[in-house]
Amino acid sequence: MVHSEPYWDHHVPLPKLGSVHSRLFVALVALVCFINSYDGDFVFDDSEAIINNKDLNPATPLNNIWKNDFWGSNLSSNSSHKSYRPLTVLTFRLNYLLAGGLHPVGFHMLNIGLHCIISALMIDVFAILIGGLACDEKATRLAHVPKASLLAALFFAVHPVHTESVAGIVGRADLLCALFFQLSFLSYCRAFQGGDKSDSFSVSWIVISLLLCAVAMLCKEQGITVLGVNAAFDILMICNLNIYELTHRLLVRRKAVGDGEWIRKGLLVRLALLLFGGSLLLYARWRIMGTGPPAFTEVDNPASFAENVFLRIVNYNYYYSLNAWLLLCPWWLCFDWSMGCVPLIKSASDWRIVWLLLLWACLIGLIRQALCSPDSSKRRTLTFGLVLLVIPFIPASNLFFRVGFVIAERVLYLSTAGFCLILAYAVAYCCCCWRRHKKLLQAAMLALLGMNVVRCALRSQQWRTEQSLFTSALSVCPLNAKVHYNVGKNLADRGNQSAAIRYYREAVRLHPKYVHAMNNLGNILKERNELQEAEELLSTAVYIQPDFAAAWMNLGIVQNSLKKFEEAEQSYWNAIKFRKKYPDCYYNLGRLYADLNRHVDALNAWRNATMLKPDHSLAWNNMVILLDNTGNLAQAELIGKEALKILPKDHTIMFSLANVLGKQQKYKESEGFFLNALKINPNAASCHGNLAVLYHRWGKLDFAKKHYELSLKLDPSAPGTNENYNMLKRKLEQRQKTAG
Repeated sequence: MVHSEPYWDHHVPLPKLGSVHSRLFVALVALVCFINSYDGDFVFDDSEAIINNKDLNPATPLNNIWKNDFWGSNLSSNSSHKSYRPLTVLTFRLNYLLAGGLHPVGFHMLNIGLHCIISALMIDVFAILIGGLACDEKATRLAHVPKASLLAALFFAVHPVHTESVAGIVGRADLLCALFFQLSFLSYCRAFQGGDKSDSFSVSWIVISLLLCAVAMLCKEQGITVLGVNAAFDILMICNLNIYELTHRLLVRRKAVGDGEWIRKGLLVRLALLLFGGSLLLYARWRIMGTGPPAFTEVDNPASFAENVFLRIVNYNYYYSLNAWLLLCPWWLCFDWSMGCVPLIKSASDWRIVWLLLLWACLIGLIRQALCSPDSSKRRTLTFGLVLLVIPFIPASNLFFRVGFVIAERVLYLSTAGFCLILAYAVAYCCCCWRRHKKLLQAAMLALLGMNVVRCALRSQQWRTEQSLFTSALSVCPLNAKVHYNVGKNLADRGNQSAAIRYYREAVRLHPKYVHAMNNLGNILKERNELQEAEELLSTAVYIQPDFAAAWMNLGIVQNSLKKFEEAEQSYWNAIKFRKKYPDCYYNLGRLYADLNRHVDALNAWRNATMLKPDHSLAWNNMVILLDNTGNLAQAELIGKEALKILPKDHTIMFSLANVLGKQQKYKESEGFFLNALKINPNAASCHGNLAVLYHRWGKLDFAKKHYELSLKLDPSAPGTNENYNMLKRKLEQRQKTAG
């Protein structure tokens, strides 16, 4: 059970450091890699998981985080992704509470700090896997850590594939999961400290390990895989089982293993505990999921929809090879790998099959070295490298259930630990075998570390803004329609509609069924009054996806503008059918009814909008204006005052209510609302003009003159204001003549 440092460890070209100094050094290097992302914006998935997630707001009941998924949707909803990560959402909520709002600096700093802690803790994990357990805790604290474990931790700290997890705030799920994954593993190891036999262990520490596994799962589902790592550690290190010898005995010598040589009582008890705990966690997770697994589309993961099983397996393996390439050469990184970024392999003649053959050749070679080497330290290191590489990746492998992505860099965060352990061993082995070239190998190792630090810094810089993040993906995944869509959306948000149109069109060209790109492009064309093409695009979008409520509403707006009133009304009702609580659609439906002089229907639609969204300013204001225009002044006054109770600082409602009160000759009250509106928006020419009209009627001609002049100064072409001002001037002249 207790091992010593392997003979090749002292050949690692690094200085011997104590445990404290080595942890501080690794944490500092990790900090240098990602510190420039500390003041970045909320980008990409952050908008859904953080900005639009009401569960972060302290005003939302805390209970909601246990009922909703990671994105704030109810878990029982069919549209939910079933990502149950309440503890991660809780940390977001704490960030919100401590910062007094959505300020990204605090969110980013916590992510960077977590990566530094995880990188430092990797030294302990690697030290155990390379050098084994030490019974004397005091000696462990005072001793130098194995140099190979320090090197592996450094490789982990600076790996560029981690940028998405660290610089992207939603990557906190992976960071927290990794932290509690480590703590669960270290707790399991702690169960054997102080004993010299595999049957001697602490049940308490194993229970603690299971609890920490549950916490890891509540941060991200991948946390369950630590149980597999713990079981492998128990079998391979605690029980010191040589799988190659066991297999050889069973298959070649045909010798039965019935003498209890490796099947020990303690191992069976521990494996039973792990199996029971894991089954309980999986059952609880399934019950929480509610309506079954999430429903992903072909766009999310096209290989999983391939009808031919052989092609499905080939494409899955091709995805594995691409993930392996990201670990080996993390230079081409992209925020999204879906929608044509990785075209499917559709025949055996596709040259890309070479990559998956190469992957399996490398894996088989590593497995052979891990199982058949006479050197126990080499077997142990390579075996645990493979265990850490493969087991945390299993949930993303499509083996047991369909996942909602092709490649996701975030899911490699834990698997990178296994890769870094194998890489550190390779460096140590080369230095041991080629001692004459040790300085050259040391230079190559330092160059690799330095290059990765630079790559992390550059990639972190790209994650600071959506513009730089989305643009960086164009060279990596030019066939990815979603990349073009996101670039277009970012340009549209910044007011560059012409450029946005080009990217939206390219997104639709690359993926002709991309309904979201069609919807956004149709919206821009609608605003540019290119109504015919907008109608065609939106009609195509709802034909492809009949339950696309937003596209139905936008189609209704376009049809209304084209005077196709019946079609517009039907489109609005279709939108409401697919999204019951849709206040904006009720608002637009009310505008349609107002255009058709169906005043009662318009008022009902706007009332529905305000019931669903009490702060819907436009719906409230339109009700007041319609009632004013139809002569229902008393009702307009009631609606206006009701609206101001909910929106006490809305100057547009104050303005409309002031007009209503003025028509009722409630001059003093009307004046108060006009003046309050002008305090909020002092440069509103129409407000000055209407206040001038009020004073004109009221007989306060000097005040009227002042506000007419202010109105004309702000908007010289204001309709009716010049005429009213000329009338006032004539009236003032007559008054002067009469007075004279």
